Amino acid sequence: MAKQTAKRGARKPAVPGAPRKVTKTEIVDLLNKDLAKEYSALIQYVQHAAVITGPEYDAIAAELAVHSNEEHMHAITLSNQIDFLGGTPAVDVAGIYVSPDAKTMLEQDLEGELDAIARYRERIAQAEMLQEYGLRRALEDILIVEEEHARDLQSALSQ
Repeated sequence: MAKQTAKRGARKPAVPGAPRKVTKTEIVDLLNKDLAKEYSALIQYVQHAAVITGPEYDAIAAELAVHSNEEHMHAITLSNQIDFLGGTPAVDVAGIYVSPDAKTMLEQDLEGELDAIARYRERIAQAEMLQEYGLRRALEDILIVEEEHARDLQSALSQ
């Protein structure tokens, strides 16, 4: 069997799970998609906080209202970062999930938070590659809050 040799200048295969390198324009587009998801999370949390019922959900209902305010702050942060990078913050809203069942609502919220955590981890690595350290720091602050939201929801679901 012939031994294969790498061609000079050939790209090495991407490391599985490694964030892909992006341009400044591409990261602006990705941040606008993140912004759309922040808008939807804000709306979803407001709706869930208002309609979740049952005495076992009183504490988490109040926490969902807090989460909605924090998602609003994330949207503002992302909008400012997009503008700083030379883009225009979009006004798109991603999908919003509702349910008449309280447990399902919390599962929907948790799924959104886990998605946000994965996206922001990738976005932080991409900002680092672009040497956009202010963006990286802003995203790290958002990530910390998203991880806290996931813990709150996991705790509520385990009760």
